[in-house]
Amino acid sequence: MADEDDIILSELDDEELVLQMHDDLYDGLKEEIEEGVRILLDRGWAPYDVLTKALVAGMTIVGADFRDGILFVPEVLLAANAMKAGMAILKPLLAETGAPKVGKMVIGTVKGDIHDIGKNLVGMMMEGAGFEVVDIGINNPVENYIAALEREEADILGMSALLTTTMPYMKVVIDTMKEKGMRDDYIVLVGGAPLNEEFGKAIGADAYCRDAAVAVQTAKDFISRKHNKLAAG
Repeated sequence: MADEDDIILSELDDEELVLQMHDDLYDGLKEEIEEGVRILLDRGWAPYDVLTKALVAGMTIVGADFRDGILFVPEVLLAANAMKAGMAILKPLLAETGAPKVGKMVIGTVKGDIHDIGKNLVGMMMEGAGFEVVDIGINNPVENYIAALEREEADILGMSALLTTTMPYMKVVIDTMKEKGMRDDYIVLVGGAPLNEEFGKAIGADAYCRDAAVAVQTAKDFISRKHNKLAAG
């Protein structure tokens, strides 16, 4: 598959190839991304460098343009899908090399709500930023969240709701975490169309994230603060 300029990926030097991969990610070209990843690995690149310099850096551009209203959900989903294809090649290699993980997130839509486009987008963008993401799906009662957090030893809980009627359930989850004495062990991020910052504060979440790009930035900020605290402590 070549475009009208017939760019042959294997003929590009490393720097040009990485820039081309940023473009291909932006355009959601899955096969080109897979090919690019394989070429860089064949040239002796460390899997972690391929992830950060080619894929994460490319998704950062996608995320910024999504935030600024230049790209829209369908295009971002295509880009995230291409990213996933590249990640599928890298994942087993990253596991072998013990690449540093940014953090781990459990994400799911709350009980009574079956909407998942926003949640999926956040999950993909978080993976694109180097987080490990465990997606527990839709319609989750409080038990599902608690079990997943404990099982996965996660850093972050992400909850989403698209219905005004299911929004209050987020408070049920946070209150249960408080009762169990585990609330302070996790960064809780909430999102979804009907939510706003006031609601996030009122239910005791750490932050409300208006879209996937904001969720990634917020998660990174909280994780770095957590690491700084640990280092200082």
